[in-house]
Amino acid sequence: MRFAAIADVHGNRAALKAVLDDISALGIRDIVNLGDCFSGPLEADQTGALLLLLDLKAERTVRGNHDRYLVEKTADQLEASDAHAHRQMSPRHFDWLRKLPFSMIWRDEVFLCHATPKDDNLYWLETVSPQGHVTLRPQDEIEVLAEGIEQSLILCGHSHIARMVSLSDGRLIVNPGSVGQPAYDDDAPFYHKVETGHAMASYAVIEKTGHGWAPLFRNVPYDHMAMSRLAAANGRAEWASALATGRV
Repeated sequence: MRFAAIADVHGNRAALKAVLDDISALGIRDIVNLGDCFSGPLEADQTGALLLLLDLKAERTVRGNHDRYLVEKTADQLEASDAHAHRQMSPRHFDWLRKLPFSMIWRDEVFLCHATPKDDNLYWLETVSPQGHVTLRPQDEIEVLAEGIEQSLILCGHSHIARMVSLSDGRLIVNPGSVGQPAYDDDAPFYHKVETGHAMASYAVIEKTGHGWAPLFRNVPYDHMAMSRLAAANGRAEWASALATGRV
């Protein structure tokens, strides 16, 4: 088995197109999507066109926390990134989001969720200190969150940090990184920044071998400055910086 895992596109059509082209060039046909598809000051409508076409082939997308906000909140309740996406989205985009599962088991071997199995707004592999330091979560805490999952490969997104962690029983958790947002800041649970330090689109190719799962993290260049300029034109300087440099 060989497939690609994408996550956290956040309305960045140009980054998504570059990743899909890279996946195609590798001869990979199967793609799973770990959510947060539209939210951002970019091109939610065009991103949706690509994602819905991709998902027509098989149901293999789970819903992220920002996807949930878009279908659970009214337009006037949304934060800026979600509100921008909401204005661009068509009814078919909302219909698609409503049908997405919180989590799923893909091909009997892979568990998919956006953040953790029970909370779509909690970092699984990272923790944030009161001082705003983002570090690897302690092993015992990671393992507690994985209790009850039988699949040997577990995929999550949400933190935008490409990372993998082996569990004590041999299971593997993989976060493929973010396709469309290489840096951001957040107030919860404490103010912190996530910064990759580069502007490329990130995803993972995962292969099952005779020795177990073998993830390969890939970073794909694209016209990130066009997206940075678009974010700036839409009044989002922090997004413009993140897309241009991978820092905020």
